[in-house]
Amino acid sequence: MELLKMLQEIRNPVLDVVFKFFTLFGEELVITAVICIMFWCVNKKAAYRIAFSFFASGLVIQGLKITFRVERPWIRDNSVVPIEGATKTATGYSFPSGHTQSGTSLFTCVAYFIQKKWAMVLSSIIIAGVMISRMYLGVHTPMDVGVSFVVTFLLTAVICGIYDKLDAMDKKHKKLVMYIMLGISLALIIYNGVLLKLDCLSYANAADCIKAAGAGIGFAVGWYIENEYIKFETRQIWWKQIIKLLIGVAVAVALKSLPKLISDSSAIIDVTRYFVTVMWITCVYPLIIKKCFK
Repeated sequence: MELLKMLQEIRNPVLDVVFKFFTLFGEELVITAVICIMFWCVNKKAAYRIAFSFFASGLVIQGLKITFRVERPWIRDNSVVPIEGATKTATGYSFPSGHTQSGTSLFTCVAYFIQKKWAMVLSSIIIAGVMISRMYLGVHTPMDVGVSFVVTFLLTAVICGIYDKLDAMDKKHKKLVMYIMLGISLALIIYNGVLLKLDCLSYANAADCIKAAGAGIGFAVGWYIENEYIKFETRQIWWKQIIKLLIGVAVAVALKSLPKLISDSSAIIDVTRYFVTVMWITCVYPLIIKKCFK
């Protein structure tokens, strides 16, 4: 907490803008946009590396959040005052940091994919910037961001290292990978349900974990179906790429947002909308691309 108070003392309008900018690299919207662009238009294998790292580490980090149930800094110490607006995206429990997990999984994969010194330096700066920004904004402690970074970096390094072998697996073994990820996601939903039933946490604090599990199910199924049956090509002439991206993102945003506008947030709605959105990105839209964007 003392570091957060020190950072609080040096806040000024310039640093506020700088760290609000850095924290964007850990936002769900940014990560999803990067995955869509890479997957639909640039390099499918690189996108799968990012997606596997993002969804797998997300399941682990969200599982840790509802297990330890550490409150946010300003709840534990009222002398910590978060920057105005920062609490809107600081949902759920504090430990470990979800933004750090997102930024680390994305930019570790970017550095691995490009494999140039400048990319490694830039990725390191961005990851460090996300971590510091969460503390500067007053929404996470050093323990929150530190543990999240270590767990996510190790998982991402392993996934990046083994993905070529994973991609080369036969149908039987790919199905096994799908079942493992499905099992972990479903187990997390059940775990949430038990904790909610026992009144160990509120749905507001469980929601991010529920969403991660729904997305994990969607990715496991979508990855398997696309790999085995669709096998679409990302390459198109530039104007078709733009049309393809605009249509895909518009539908993805609608699928994710509309159910919440129609009805209040609940476990069933959140699991469904994240499952359907990720299925659209990984499976349904690639089939449309294959059929219509020749």
